[in-house]
Amino acid sequence: MPTSFFARSLTKVTTSLSRFFRHRLALATGLTFAADSLMFGSWVAHIPHVKSLLGMNDAELGLALFGMPIGLLAMNPFSPGFIARFGLARTTTASTLATAAAFALPIWMPERWTLMAALALIGASVALMNVAMNTCATNIERADGVYIMSTCHGMWSLGGMVGSGTAAALIAAGVPPNIHLTVLAALVIFATLFWLKPAIARVPEGDLPATGGGSRFTLPNRDLLLMIFIGLTVSLGEGVAFDWSAVYLRDALGAPAQIAALGFTCFSLTMMAMRFTGDVLIPRFGERNMLYFSALFTTLALTMVIISPNALSGIFGFLLLGAGVALGAPILFNASARVPGLAPGAGLATYATFSFIGFLAGPPVIGFVGEKFGLYIGFAMVATLTLLSTVAIRHVKL
Repeated sequence: MPTSFFARSLTKVTTSLSRFFRHRLALATGLTFAADSLMFGSWVAHIPHVKSLLGMNDAELGLALFGMPIGLLAMNPFSPGFIARFGLARTTTASTLATAAAFALPIWMPERWTLMAALALIGASVALMNVAMNTCATNIERADGVYIMSTCHGMWSLGGMVGSGTAAALIAAGVPPNIHLTVLAALVIFATLFWLKPAIARVPEGDLPATGGGSRFTLPNRDLLLMIFIGLTVSLGEGVAFDWSAVYLRDALGAPAQIAALGFTCFSLTMMAMRFTGDVLIPRFGERNMLYFSALFTTLALTMVIISPNALSGIFGFLLLGAGVALGAPILFNASARVPGLAPGAGLATYATFSFIGFLAGPPVIGFVGEKFGLYIGFAMVATLTLLSTVAIRHVKL
């Protein structure tokens, strides 16, 4: 029976992925997700270098990292308006180009305040891109009767894994980080203009959930508040891996830079694997059960990272963390788009704002806590909030 179930599940996963990669619009949208995290993962691997280069402690780095959530907060309320005025395809393409260019800037900054400003530009461009590309996925699902959200988020994880893994190899080879990120930005811009742009132009505009009537940012009701809290804990878990995995493995567990970068690579590997199977797992076990799994497994993974005596076990903890947080985002993005009592798309736009705040603002807070008490205390704080999210999972309507 277990073997038969595994074989059937594997067949369903293979069929789902095959359908996704043959669907031109789904693939183009997925590659947009991947381009975003490719830049993210590459930048993350070089955060320890920037910290050392500018002589910052954990608190000073945490303050600089606040640039991203500042940019996010400034842009996100206007994102639906951009889509409404310029169209979904144009906004998706323009935000992808802006994100690629913005990610090339921080590595060149001479001190922490200009670093913070550069990160704010990233936050603003990523906020617009985040709403646009998730809207693309939702529109394709509605127009073609397919479910691709989890796989698109899997493509995001794939991009992060490739970005951080490539960065680790280039660090080992002695390639300067500023050259790496600048060349990468140029490649993403080229690919966007000559391949993604024509494909994204064919994504249905239709009744856009991010642009239709009543789809702008709205005050959340009870169910959306519960989703936001759950999403914040998921985002905090992702933020731990993005901004602090390499720093923690290097500074706390003594890993060299090229090994420290592998923490995020392993995190992205399991996140990608879970998201690529999500289109099978979520219908099979249900959204609520998979959210329970996410919360409990994330708590376990963070606990392992905290008690790790060496870099190898720490990397294994981040490997487990990727599996824990993987399905939270695709489940909650879809659920927020159908919250009872809210206009179509209003929940998605509002949820996207708050979840990304957790993703970007959480790591700086962890930095302040880490400077005062140690990074492991900041990680423990995230683990505690994640465990508490099981109460919200029990009561939210999905």
